[in-house]
Amino acid sequence: MKKTIVFIAVMAIVGYVQAQERPTHEIHAAMLYNFIKYVQWPNEAEAGEFVVGVIGEDNVFNTLKGWYEGKPKGATKKYVIKKLSSAAEAADCQVVYVGKSKSREFENIKNNTLGKPILTITDGNGLGEKGSCINFKVVDGKLKFELNQSSVTSSNLKVSNQLSSMAIMI
Repeated sequence: MKKTIVFIAVMAIVGYVQAQERPTHEIHAAMLYNFIKYVQWPNEAEAGEFVVGVIGEDNVFNTLKGWYEGKPKGATKKYVIKKLSSAAEAADCQVVYVGKSKSREFENIKNNTLGKPILTITDGNGLGEKGSCINFKVVDGKLKFELNQSSVTSSNLKVSNQLSSMAIMI
């Protein structure tokens, strides 16, 4: 129940942020951070780093780094935000954000993360259908997100019902 209330509050804040004409990169960074709260990784209890890799969007990278770098994720992990320069580096992350400018590289990133517990989040037309776990999409002028349950399952991740209920399911 507490998670549901927090999630609703977060999504209301995101809606408020959008209404205030926040830059898209800030909205993507905030939503990415909140998506993570509703996904379960198989090694969640292990201590160490929780690596979020960003390829193709300096503004999203800088925002994530400024807002979340070093913050705790649960009781045992800390967020590390990395700028990725190649698809091969994606295999060392728990989350990979692929910006619109690098959408054409998604296939290589997908091949490097296939079968690993890595949440891929993209901002590219049709990338949800091509295997991204979560893909940002603008519908009627509003930012929404697609959720590819098959990709999530094949990545050995679990998504909460709260997140699924707000998504455009693929």
